[in-house]
Order: sequence, then structure tokens, then C-alpha cells
Amino acid sequence: MTNPKWLEVVARHSGQYTWTLGYVFEQYRKYEGKSAEALAEDLGCSLETLDWLSLCRRPDEDRFAEHLDIIEKRFAVEAHRLADVLRTVEVLDVLPAEREGGDGEGAASFLLAARDHSSDDETSS
Repeated sequence: MTNPKWLEVVARHSGQYTWTLGYVFEQYRKYEGKSAEALAEDLGCSLETLDWLSLCRRPDEDRFAEHLDIIEKRFAVEAHRLADVLRTVEVLDVLPAEREGGDGEGAASFLLAARDHSSDDETSS
């Protein structure tokens, strides 16, 4: 079966909606500096399958494993690899970062706090 001509365009557009896997894939590619081809390879699927996956909703947190299982069976992707991508984006989306147009002060403060905490732990022993 041939994929519809609109699929690639709609899949790209899905990256604007945080509730889609398209958003997750776009963010992951940005954070990790990966191409669509590399992401498809990581997930063990074709570019066309990646486009179809992009149109799916993100798994609900309370039924995460069940939804991953459904996606794995429907699209023949590696569920644990998809879970890794999802969790990476969830973590990086909440961490302070330079990507938000700031001067990176939030990220620097976060790292400084981590170093200060480590230093305190070492001196108290």
C-alpha cells in the first residue's frame, strides 16, 4: 500500500501539538541532534512508519505500558526504545535550558547547585 501524499506534511505539522508523538519526535530530534532517519533507525522502523506514529497521541501516564504495547503491535516498533524517547523528552522539557531564548542562567544555576550539593556531601564525611 502506498502512503498518501499528505502524510509527510501532516506528520511535520503534528509537531506543533504537545499531545502528539510528532511533538515528542521533533523535540527529541532537536535535543539529540538527530535526523528523522536516525530516529527511525533508533525505533526500528521506516520513515513512513515514523510519519504515521507522529499522528498518534502520546501514551497516557496512567496507562503508559498498555499504550506502548498497543503502539508496538500496531506499528512494529521497539516499545522500550519508544519509551526511552518519550522519557527523554519529558525530562528535558522540564529542565531549565538555554534553548528558551535566555542566556542559560537557569541551566548554569541548576548545575552550580548540583556541584554545591556534591561539595557539601563530601566535606561532611
